[in-house]
Amino acid sequence: MVLLIDANVILDVLLNRQEFVKDSSIIWKLCETGKVKGYVSALTFANLVYIMRKQLNSKAIEDVFQKLNLIFDFTDFSVSDLTRAAEWNWEDFEDAIQSATAERVQADYIITRNVRDFSKSKVIAFTPSELLARI
Repeated sequence: MVLLIDANVILDVLLNRQEFVKDSSIIWKLCETGKVKGYVSALTFANLVYIMRKQLNSKAIEDVFQKLNLIFDFTDFSVSDLTRAAEWNWEDFEDAIQSATAERVQADYIITRNVRDFSKSKVIAFTPSELLARI
């Protein structure tokens, strides 16, 4: 199974968000153990850096990236992803880019807590708990 992991699932674990950390951690573990292939868009990491730089120095951010890189496969977002996302004219352009990236990496699912943001996506979106209930 191939998953595209959205930023909120990454942040659930990094920020230890009590309501969500358990299920998101299980998704991480599935990726880490190779039971599923988990992709993270370079766009997601750029957004994470924007958030983390308010609390962490550049060395700590580099450490986070190195650790994430052991668990997930980072994928670039391409000009074709941007073009497709722009053509779709979604309300949230970033979500459209994520969806286009998910299609390109042939993800089976997008894992996010904002499922409704991906209602137009060809790749079905599930929350971590929804996916865990299915496997």
